[in-house]
Amino acid sequence: MIKKLDKLILKAFAGPFIATFFIAFFILMMQSLWKYIDDLVGKGLDFITIGQFLWYASASLLILAMPIAILISSIMTFGNLGESFELVAIKSSGISLLRFMRPLMWFTILLCGISFLFANYVIPFANLKFKTLYSDIYFKKPAFDLKEGIFFTYIPGYAIKVAKKDPDGQTIHKVLIYEQNNNLQDNCITAEHGVMKISNDKNFLEFNLSNGFRYQERGNATDTSTEFIRLGFKEFKKLFDLSVLQKQTTNDSVFRNSHQMLSARQLSRNIDSLTKVNDSAQTATIKMLGIELHYTNLKDSALPAKLAKAMRDSTDFIPDSLQSLIYGRTYGIVTSMKNSLQFTSFERQTRERSLLMHKVEWHRKYAFSVACLVLFFIGAPLGSIIRKGGMGMPLVAAIVFFLLFHLLGMFGEKFVKENLVSPFLGMWLPVIVLTPVGFFLTYKAMHDSQLFSKEFYYRAFKSLTARIPGKKRIQSSS
Repeated sequence: MIKKLDKLILKAFAGPFIATFFIAFFILMMQSLWKYIDDLVGKGLDFITIGQFLWYASASLLILAMPIAILISSIMTFGNLGESFELVAIKSSGISLLRFMRPLMWFTILLCGISFLFANYVIPFANLKFKTLYSDIYFKKPAFDLKEGIFFTYIPGYAIKVAKKDPDGQTIHKVLIYEQNNNLQDNCITAEHGVMKISNDKNFLEFNLSNGFRYQERGNATDTSTEFIRLGFKEFKKLFDLSVLQKQTTNDSVFRNSHQMLSARQLSRNIDSLTKVNDSAQTATIKMLGIELHYTNLKDSALPAKLAKAMRDSTDFIPDSLQSLIYGRTYGIVTSMKNSLQFTSFERQTRERSLLMHKVEWHRKYAFSVACLVLFFIGAPLGSIIRKGGMGMPLVAAIVFFLLFHLLGMFGEKFVKENLVSPFLGMWLPVIVLTPVGFFLTYKAMHDSQLFSKEFYYRAFKSLTARIPGKKRIQSSS
């Protein structure tokens, strides 16, 4: 049964946690938006597509926003209770800090489980949708935007330039169109005026040109005799296919085998398969070398000493008429072995890289979930030690520890990708480093430590200076 004390601490924690979670999530989402802003601008995307892009991109940010919210809200909660002396009253009644932290600890464990389930099932699906949508957006050509004095070259086979556009956005002047579909040279269309409009389905662009010429060279690329044609016109209609500028839809199956789109169970299965493939490939390579270099199985001791000495110069046993043939075959065998080993080495490096990324992703799902609990055991005792509420000192302390957590995670992952440390050590580095810090702060908070008290450090400094012999003589003489 939940007691009144548990309700008090849960109620005090709920408000800051919800506020900090959504603030952190919004900041991270804006950072993600600015990261991809260059790929979104100028593509003529509708609001639904942009909304889907942000929705899928923000899914992975929830796992990062969760530790931030737990850290900041726990510091604020215990700081507010300490500042209002409620924490002192609770301790004076004989209730320990750990008993007071217990409801939030169980709530944090629940959040760790939710984070893992989210990272294991929701994020892989969101990453798959995001990768597919981002690929479509990235390869989508810019929307049709014809500017004055600038060639528009995103329609395949054409380069279009107008000298002036009227304010209505349709009337154009001094039109120049290059048709880049002639083997001899580009055909050219010029016109004094024209009116352009886009079809209702936005698949075609229609130019109705007036008073111009069409220049064309007709002939064969292999023949130097060609025919130059100039055709004048009063009215000329030209259609352009704009369907190539529309966003294409890629099938999700293209990216679903990537390590970021797999659950922990699928990652474990792939890790086991890749390990077996590496072992079998290594065995096959050794077997192939044994077939080509079968003489390596012979022992030198099996050869008579005189014969072994004589075989140092193998040319003595090869007739002159066969030396060129044997050398050629030897060179062919060595070249074939070299190419096979290079290809095998490249395949092995690719598989090892894939295996490494699978292990990184597998450990990430568990490490970030456990990190929520570690940061709680840093934030809760830190708030009870600081005894300051609001967004001042608690926020500064939270930012310091979160930056430490984030930097350790970045460095650990980078070290893993460079094969400096194992995937376990690299991905669990923030948890390994910060866990002792959490135990230390919890111990200090349980014993009412003055870790952040100015008076404590002032008295300690004054006591230290009083023990200096030179300082004592100066005080006694005065």
